[in-house]
Amino acid sequence: MALHIKRIYEPKEDKDGTRILVDRLWPRGLKKQEAAVDVWLKDIAPSPALRRWFGHDPAKWSEFQRRYRDELKENSSVVEELERRIGRSDATLLYAAKDQAHNHAIVLQRFIGDD
Repeated sequence: MALHIKRIYEPKEDKDGTRILVDRLWPRGLKKQEAAVDVWLKDIAPSPALRRWFGHDPAKWSEFQRRYRDELKENSSVVEELERRIGRSDATLLYAAKDQAHNHAIVLQRFIGDD
Protein backbone atom coordinates (compact mmCIF):
# COMPACT_ATOMS: atom_id res chain seq x y z
CA MET A 1 0.00 0.00 0.00
CA ALA A 2 1.25 3.47 -0.89
CA LEU A 3 -0.35 6.56 0.62
CA HIS A 4 0.31 9.68 -1.43
CA ILE A 5 -0.74 13.29 -1.00
CA LYS A 6 -1.30 15.87 -3.71
CA ARG A 7 -3.17 19.03 -4.52
CA ILE A 8 -6.60 18.32 -5.90
CA TYR A 9 -5.87 20.69 -8.78
CA GLU A 10 -3.19 18.32 -10.13
CA PRO A 11 -4.35 15.86 -12.80
CA LYS A 12 -5.50 12.37 -11.88
CA GLU A 13 -2.91 9.65 -12.41
CA ASP A 14 -3.18 5.87 -12.42
CA LYS A 15 -0.83 5.63 -9.42
CA ASP A 16 -3.28 7.71 -7.31
CA GLY A 17 -5.41 4.71 -6.45
CA THR A 18 -8.41 5.73 -4.33
CA ARG A 19 -8.63 9.53 -4.36
CA ILE A 20 -9.79 10.87 -0.99
CA LEU A 21 -10.53 14.56 -0.47
CA VAL A 22 -9.60 15.45 3.11
CA ASP A 23 -10.72 19.11 3.14
CA ARG A 24 -13.79 20.34 5.01
CA LEU A 25 -14.71 22.74 2.18
CA TRP A 26 -15.01 21.94 -1.51
CA PRO A 27 -12.03 23.43 -3.44
CA ARG A 28 -12.70 26.74 -5.15
CA GLY A 29 -13.18 26.79 -8.89
CA LEU A 30 -13.26 23.02 -9.29
CA LYS A 31 -16.26 21.13 -10.62
CA LYS A 32 -16.99 17.84 -8.92
CA GLN A 33 -16.80 15.83 -12.14
CA GLU A 34 -13.34 17.31 -12.89
CA ALA A 35 -11.96 16.44 -9.46
CA ALA A 36 -12.21 12.66 -9.85
CA VAL A 37 -12.77 12.24 -6.10
CA ASP A 38 -13.73 8.77 -4.94
CA VAL A 39 -14.40 9.72 -1.31
CA TRP A 40 -14.86 13.07 0.45
CA LEU A 41 -14.14 12.84 4.18
CA LYS A 42 -14.98 16.32 5.44
CA ASP A 43 -14.85 15.38 9.10
CA ILE A 44 -11.19 14.32 9.02
CA ALA A 45 -10.09 17.86 8.20
CA PRO A 46 -8.96 20.19 10.99
CA SER A 47 -11.76 21.82 12.94
CA PRO A 48 -12.87 25.23 11.68
CA ALA A 49 -11.37 26.84 14.78
CA LEU A 50 -7.99 25.18 14.25
CA ARG A 51 -8.01 26.00 10.55
CA ARG A 52 -8.74 29.68 11.26
CA TRP A 53 -6.10 29.81 14.01
CA PHE A 54 -3.42 28.30 11.74
CA GLY A 55 -4.24 30.42 8.70
CA HIS A 56 -1.45 28.61 6.79
CA ASP A 57 1.14 30.57 8.78
CA PRO A 58 4.42 28.60 8.63
CA ALA A 59 5.43 30.13 11.98
CA LYS A 60 2.54 28.17 13.58
CA TRP A 61 3.35 24.90 11.78
CA SER A 62 4.79 22.96 14.74
CA GLU A 63 1.92 23.86 17.04
CA PHE A 64 -0.63 23.22 14.29
CA GLN A 65 0.73 19.71 13.79
CA ARG A 66 0.44 18.97 17.51
CA ARG A 67 -3.10 20.32 17.76
CA TYR A 68 -4.29 18.54 14.63
CA ARG A 69 -2.82 15.22 15.79
CA ASP A 70 -4.71 15.73 19.07
CA GLU A 71 -7.93 16.28 17.10
CA LEU A 72 -7.30 13.11 15.11
CA LYS A 73 -6.76 11.11 18.29
CA GLU A 74 -10.09 12.40 19.65
CA ASN A 75 -11.86 11.62 16.37
CA SER A 76 -10.87 7.97 16.06
CA SER A 77 -14.04 6.90 14.24
CA VAL A 78 -13.32 9.07 11.20
CA VAL A 79 -9.66 7.99 11.23
CA GLU A 80 -10.84 4.37 11.24
CA GLU A 81 -13.17 5.16 8.33
CA LEU A 82 -10.25 6.62 6.38
CA GLU A 83 -8.15 3.56 7.12
CA ARG A 84 -10.99 1.30 5.91
CA ARG A 85 -11.31 3.34 2.71
CA ILE A 86 -7.58 3.02 2.09
CA GLY A 87 -7.48 -0.66 2.94
CA ARG A 88 -4.50 -2.41 1.40
CA SER A 89 -4.60 -0.50 -1.86
CA ASP A 90 -2.87 2.64 -3.05
CA ALA A 91 -4.58 5.88 -2.11
CA THR A 92 -4.05 9.61 -2.44
CA LEU A 93 -5.10 12.22 0.10
CA LEU A 94 -6.24 15.30 -1.80
CA TYR A 95 -6.07 18.83 -0.42
CA ALA A 96 -6.55 22.32 -1.86
CA ALA A 97 -4.02 24.39 0.11
CA LYS A 98 -1.46 26.27 -1.96
CA ASP A 99 1.33 25.64 0.54
CA GLN A 100 2.61 22.16 -0.28
CA ALA A 101 5.00 22.10 2.70
CA HIS A 102 2.62 23.22 5.46
CA ASN A 103 -0.83 21.63 5.18
CA HIS A 104 -2.96 19.19 7.09
CA ALA A 105 -2.66 16.39 4.51
CA ILE A 106 1.03 16.03 5.45
CA VAL A 107 0.10 15.62 9.11
CA LEU A 108 -2.68 13.18 8.24
CA GLN A 109 -0.41 11.07 6.01
CA ARG A 110 2.15 10.80 8.83
CA PHE A 111 -0.56 10.08 11.40
CA ILE A 112 -1.96 7.19 9.33
CA GLY A 113 1.56 5.92 8.66
CA ASP A 114 2.36 5.87 12.39
CA ASP A 115 -0.51 3.50 13.20
